[in-house]
Amino acid sequence: MLPRFWPAALSLGWIILAFGVGEALMSLVALSADDGEVRAFAIAAAITIFIGGGMVLATRGRKFEFTFRDAVILTVSAWFVLPVFAALPIVLPPVDLAPVEAYVEMVSALTTTGASVMTGLDGRPPSILLWRSLTQWVGGFGIIGLAIIVLPFLKIGGMQLFRLESSDRSEKTLPRVRTLAQAVARIYLLITVLCFITYLLLGMTPFDALNHALTTVCTGGFSTHDASFEHFDSAALEWAAVVFMIAGGIPFLAYLRAFGRGTFRERVEPQIIGLLIVIGVATLALAAYLLAGDGHDFGTAITETAFNVVSVVTTTGYSSTDYTAWGTFAAVLFFFLAFVGGTSGSTSGGMKILRFQILGATILQQIRRLLFPHIVHPVRYGGRPIADEQIISVGVFMSLYIATFALVALIFAATGLDIVTATSAAAAGLGNVGPGLGPIVGPIGSYASFTDFQQLVFAFAMILGRLEILSVLVLLAPSFYR
Repeated sequence: MLPRFWPAALSLGWIILAFGVGEALMSLVALSADDGEVRAFAIAAAITIFIGGGMVLATRGRKFEFTFRDAVILTVSAWFVLPVFAALPIVLPPVDLAPVEAYVEMVSALTTTGASVMTGLDGRPPSILLWRSLTQWVGGFGIIGLAIIVLPFLKIGGMQLFRLESSDRSEKTLPRVRTLAQAVARIYLLITVLCFITYLLLGMTPFDALNHALTTVCTGGFSTHDASFEHFDSAALEWAAVVFMIAGGIPFLAYLRAFGRGTFRERVEPQIIGLLIVIGVATLALAAYLLAGDGHDFGTAITETAFNVVSVVTTTGYSSTDYTAWGTFAAVLFFFLAFVGGTSGSTSGGMKILRFQILGATILQQIRRLLFPHIVHPVRYGGRPIADEQIISVGVFMSLYIATFALVALIFAATGLDIVTATSAAAAGLGNVGPGLGPIVGPIGSYASFTDFQQLVFAFAMILGRLEILSVLVLLAPSFYR
C-alpha cells in the first residue's frame, strides 16, 4: 500500500469496523425478535470486523497527516466499498439475495436513493428491515458531512458558497468541522426522534414508526411495506411525512443559522424559500389538474399531490399511490421534478434548488446586459455578489449532470429497456430519487427485474449522483495525487 493512501485506509478501516459492530448489535436484535437472522448477522459482523480491524492494525503507528486529498479519497472509496459489507447480512441465508442485488440494495440505502430490488417486504425479517433503515439513516448523515466538508473545497457546482472557512484548507478547519458535525448530529437525531413520536401518535406501530422515521429524515424512502405509505391509508400520516421530508430537505446548517443573529434575509437561505415555492406551485398545479378530471375530491387531491410532490422533490422516494396513472401531465411533471432535487447541504439529491437559482440569476444578468450594456449587473445570491468562478462551476456541473444522465439513459436503452424506463431510471438513479416512471420502475414497481449489468449501471449512477460526479472524476486526474 502506497504511503499516500494510508490515512484514507486507516479511516476507512475504522468505518468498516463500526459497521461490523453495528452488525453484531443487529444480531442481538435478531435474537430478541427470533426472526432467524442471528447467524447471518453474526457471520457478517465477524467478516466485517476482521477486515476493518485488519486495515486499522495494518496502518496504525505510521506517521502521516490527514489531508484534504485523503478526505476525498476516503469519501469516494467509502461509498463504493461500504455497501459490500452492509450487504453481507442480506446475501447470507435466509434472505439469500444475489450478490449484485444485495450490493445495489445497500448502495441505494447509503446514497438514500430508496430504490429497492427486494420484494415481499411485508414478510421480511424485522432485523433485516431495520438494518436497511439504519443503513439509510447513517448514509444520510454521511451525505450532510460530504456537503459541509468535501464539496465546498472541491468547488463543485457552486458549493464553495458554503465553505466553512474563508482561509485555505488549514488545520484551523478541523476543530470547526468537529463542532459543526456535533451540532448537526444533534439536530439530525432530534428531528428523527420528533418524527418517530409523531408517527407513533398518528397510528403507526412502534416498529413501523421507527423505520419510517429513520428513512424520512434522511430523505431515503425505504419502507417496511411493498405498498410504501399507501399501506397506511392515512392522510394524517402523509401530511406528517410531508413536514419531516421537507425538514430533511432543508440544509442542516440552516437550522443553526435560524437561531443566530441577523435579519430574516441573513438567517434564511434563498434556496429554502425556493424549495417551498417549487413544492407549492407543483402541488397546486397538479391538484388543479386532478380536480379538473374525474374521481378526485379536493382533500384527496391536495393530500396525494403534496405528499408525492414533496417525496420526489426531496428525493425521498415514498409513494402513496401510482401517480403515473394520473396522466401524461403528471408523469412529465414528476420526471422534471426528479432533476430539481432539494437544497444543497441537505440529504436530498438532484441538481439542487441553489443551482437553478444561480442559473436563473445569470440568465437575468445576460438579459440586462443586452438592454444596458454599459451598466454592471453582478449576479447575486442572498444579497451577496457571486464570483464568475462560482457561476462557471454551476454551469459546468449542470452540463456534466445532463451529459451523464444522457449517457446512463443510452446505456439502459442499449440493454433493451424501453424509452420511459431507460430515461426515468437514469434520472431516478443519478438524482437519488428512487422510483421512476412506467410499470417496471414506477412507484409501484421495483428494480428487481433489471439484469445484473443494468443493476450495476444503476448502482454506479446512484454513487455518481450522490458524490456529485466531479468528486469521482477528480480521482482520475494524475495531478490530484501529486
